Amino acid sequence: MRETTISEEQQVKVAATDNPVHKLILERWSARSFSDRPIEQPEIDTIFEAASWAPSSMNEQPWMYIYATKGTPTFDKMAETLMPGNQPWAKNASVLIASLARKNHANNGMANKYNWYDVGSANQNLLLQAASVGILGHVMGGFHRDKAEALLQLPDEIELVCLIALGYPAPADDLEEPFRSRELTPRNRNPLSAFVFQNNLK
Repeated sequence: MRETTISEEQQVKVAATDNPVHKLILERWSARSFSDRPIEQPEIDTIFEAASWAPSSMNEQPWMYIYATKGTPTFDKMAETLMPGNQPWAKNASVLIASLARKNHANNGMANKYNWYDVGSANQNLLLQAASVGILGHVMGGFHRDKAEALLQLPDEIELVCLIALGYPAPADDLEEPFRSRELTPRNRNPLSAFVFQNNLK
């Protein structure tokens, strides 16, 4: 498997952590500038294979994906459902993905309260697998839901969680503002002390 190759410009996006973290997590970030290099079908298949191995409640595996590659009519229609904050750059991605969730448990028809959580786990597997071969992804909630759902023709038992853009990274200079500045802004996270608490119950 190829190692991730990160340009000098992209080093600004490698996470600076207080504790040792796996390089895939350090190097995965939500890119906006994508090159015109296509993602080959075997790589796409491997990315979705990784998604399938995420944990899920009762092993329901409630995730589903519909994807389109750049240059196809479906890709163009998916891009048109994006809001102005996403459309200018996401249209340059190699692949657009609709991440979907089955609403109900298959074994009893009851509502699956953890379906979006499980789909999120699958999406993270997808993004990390992509990052391992130098492909970056950007998860998007900024889309016109009515337009996207009409395009995808989803049955009632399936709901649209998010859209994902995938592609090989390109220089930030390929972007217009304000996207260029965002591409070059270092990543940051809250310190552990802000959200991790040890509670010794008695």
